[in-house]
Amino acid sequence: MRKNSIVILLILCFTCSVFAQQDSIPAIKEDQQIDSVKTELKKDGIIMQEAVLKKKVEINPLAPAKAAFYSAILPGLGQIYNKRYWKVPIVYAALGTSIYAYDFNNSRYKRFRTAFKRRQAGFTDDEFYDLPPISDVPPTSPEFSTSALQDAQEKYQRDRDLMLLLTIGLYALNIIDANVDSHLKQFNVDDNLSFDIQPYLDYNNITAEPNYGMALTIKF
Repeated sequence: MRKNSIVILLILCFTCSVFAQQDSIPAIKEDQQIDSVKTELKKDGIIMQEAVLKKKVEINPLAPAKAAFYSAILPGLGQIYNKRYWKVPIVYAALGTSIYAYDFNNSRYKRFRTAFKRRQAGFTDDEFYDLPPISDVPPTSPEFSTSALQDAQEKYQRDRDLMLLLTIGLYALNIIDANVDSHLKQFNVDDNLSFDIQPYLDYNNITAEPNYGMALTIKF
């Protein structure tokens, strides 16, 4: 009984190997036929449709939020996180210029405001009453009238407030730029993202005949 079982098992293994070889022979022949057809068509300038291999793009959904957070803590830090180092000098140049303009107008505003308040109180000892070397004689009439002081005060106040808004806008733009740039870095923009019109060949596995035509190839 044991010998019969061993014989039957050997027969089954031999039969399976024979069937496997028979199944592999058509597949090998089919691949060889396809390769030969491709070779012949390439000589005629016709390209057979093939699978397009796509490079997997790593996406980090938290990267834009991190970049925006870093830029909110320290302007330019989000750009460094995105490895856009060339943007850091631009960020600091823009913010530095707006901050300097704000400080300049604010200091002028305070000077004219102080002089205007003392002039309104009846004093004539402010720095704009008699400006040397315009006049070397004792002060008789003001070089800047009270209305001129008021106008200058209001002008520098407007410019100061404008520079404050500009500084806040540049700070916010620095955060937005880091966030958007981090989003754009994760888009797949390789050479496969395109479309083209080219000769088309579809190999029929049943009839072993090629189908010719033109195809609009869109690659994602």
